[in-house]
Amino acid sequence: MSTAPLAAAEADDPELPSPAVGSSKPRLLRVLGPGLITGASDDDPSGIATYGQAGAQLGYGLCWTMLYTLPLMAAVQMVSARIGRTTGHGIAGVLRQHYPNSLLQAVVLLLLAANILNLGADLGAMADALNLLLPGPRWLYVVLFAGICAFMQLVLQYARYVAVLKWLTLSLFAYLGVVIFARVSWWDLGLALAVPRLDLSGGGLTTLVALFGTTISPYLFFWQAAEEAEDLHAFPRRRDLLHAPEQGGAALHRIEVDTLVGMAFSNLVALAIMVTTAAVLHPRGITDIQTSAQAAEALRPLAGPFSATVFALGIVGTGLLAVPVLAGSAAYAVGEARRWPVGFGRRLLEARAFYGTVALATLVGMIISLGAADPLRALYWSAVVNGVIAVPVMAVMMLAAARADIMGAFAVRGPLRLLGWIATACMLLAILAMLVTAALP
Repeated sequence: MSTAPLAAAEADDPELPSPAVGSSKPRLLRVLGPGLITGASDDDPSGIATYGQAGAQLGYGLCWTMLYTLPLMAAVQMVSARIGRTTGHGIAGVLRQHYPNSLLQAVVLLLLAANILNLGADLGAMADALNLLLPGPRWLYVVLFAGICAFMQLVLQYARYVAVLKWLTLSLFAYLGVVIFARVSWWDLGLALAVPRLDLSGGGLTTLVALFGTTISPYLFFWQAAEEAEDLHAFPRRRDLLHAPEQGGAALHRIEVDTLVGMAFSNLVALAIMVTTAAVLHPRGITDIQTSAQAAEALRPLAGPFSATVFALGIVGTGLLAVPVLAGSAAYAVGEARRWPVGFGRRLLEARAFYGTVALATLVGMIISLGAADPLRALYWSAVVNGVIAVPVMAVMMLAAARADIMGAFAVRGPLRLLGWIATACMLLAILAMLVTAALP
């Protein structure tokens, strides 16, 4: 058997003590993987719509959330990554082995509901954005994007697929550039970041839950844990930390760097979107973004007459990144719960049920998208649903990550565990406040 694939994998393995001979990638680029893709996919069309709506509706009022949620979302993602790297299984696989089947099925069903709704909303937004540039039948664009996303997962080899996802993150830089040209009130922004303020109205609390839901989403937990487990097969020298604890130091350091960079990138882009809409749309009285054309206006300070083009490219680029992650995380969860062979490193015929779930999730999301009358509102409410569903999923994940019989010497303790529970509590309180406010006359 040829040793070339093994040598190539070892050359690119960021957990090796030093870059192996033949590796041409800078070390930081080699380290960035599941965490970067997870962070970038967090700024999906649903995220863009939610952040944009928050800025348009409340100005700079909720920009502080991007600063204060960064350590919380990074902690939650590190916990999920450590579960995958330590056990060699995704979250659903761990629940199947250590928790009652009823709890496993409930968590998987919640994830499926949130993912498919989010996936459908993203496909609809991509079609709506492309329609700004090429007016045509919306249903055709929805089917086209669904087909492209399914092709990426069913046909591309794992290494090539991951490389494509990394390059798609570049589409998010357009939103960072707008801040330079928009007329931002830096004093108001600084004050909003330094002194958190809450809008206790029903609309304000719902937007807060949507922000939490699109920033700390259940599909991100399942995806990053599953990708850490998948990488055990992609890099031959790696073993799960339960059986190779000597790899723990390098593995946990790589997870920390990867996750922190990915989450910081995600929140920086999210903040840029909120600041842009707060500076461009809110002063003009556009406080409820109802169309893609209105959303594209936020990019006019940078792109001028090409604002619709830049907006469409951003939505399509992030959608092509997020839809496969949504479908993939759903397939990982279902596959592990059903004891199927799972993973994009497997051939199509080796994991037919896994790939079939990817295709089915994309198909159902496409059907939902075809029936959605208001793509941007669908994006916003999918973020709210994610926020509600995230709480029980996070609680179960935090309990599992702290168990020594599951995680061994790598059970989550100390500040990481505390931040994970703070994130769970904050989301729960926001949801309860939203529900109480909605029930009041």
